Amino acid sequence: MDRIVLASQSPRRKQLLEWAEIPFDIIVRPTDESYPEHLAVEDIPIHIARQKALVVQEELSHDLLVLAADTVVVLGEQIIGKPADREDAISILMKLSGQNHQVITGVVMRKGKRELAFSDITSVQFHPITYDQVCFYVDKYQPYDKAGAYAIQEWIGVVGIKSIQGDFYNVMGLPVSRVVQSLSEWVI
Repeated sequence: MDRIVLASQSPRRKQLLEWAEIPFDIIVRPTDESYPEHLAVEDIPIHIARQKALVVQEELSHDLLVLAADTVVVLGEQIIGKPADREDAISILMKLSGQNHQVITGVVMRKGKRELAFSDITSVQFHPITYDQVCFYVDKYQPYDKAGAYAIQEWIGVVGIKSIQGDFYNVMGLPVSRVVQSLSEWVI
């Protein structure tokens, strides 16, 4: 497989592509992560991922494949992004305590004018978690760069997650098996 360009600074996406043994380089540029209000919730991370891919693709040769992704957490009708600070992270996790929520990752692959875009949805159910547990997690792991204020592969996932329906790796930030299948179907 030819090298691809990962338009993401996420260490988790980097790790997942490494585990899948996909050769890649990382190029990240500042990107507007706003989105039109009329978008369906599953299209929001696709829209943001597309913006990330386009910004990086502008400065590259069009024969390189650019892979970008964005993840959102949805509780009911509310989109939960990255926490602003400690208090926000605690508030978010207390809202997720005992609740079922969805993690939606939008993936966009672009090569020249060709594009493949999809979103993957995983349902996550938290056990009820205490305020002290949440404070311990936030203070120790500082999940300020994570949608929903948590990482499933960290302590909070080990002790706080009751069940998941869907792709575990999607919750980490990239439905990597679907990405690999898509790459193998797309002649690079």
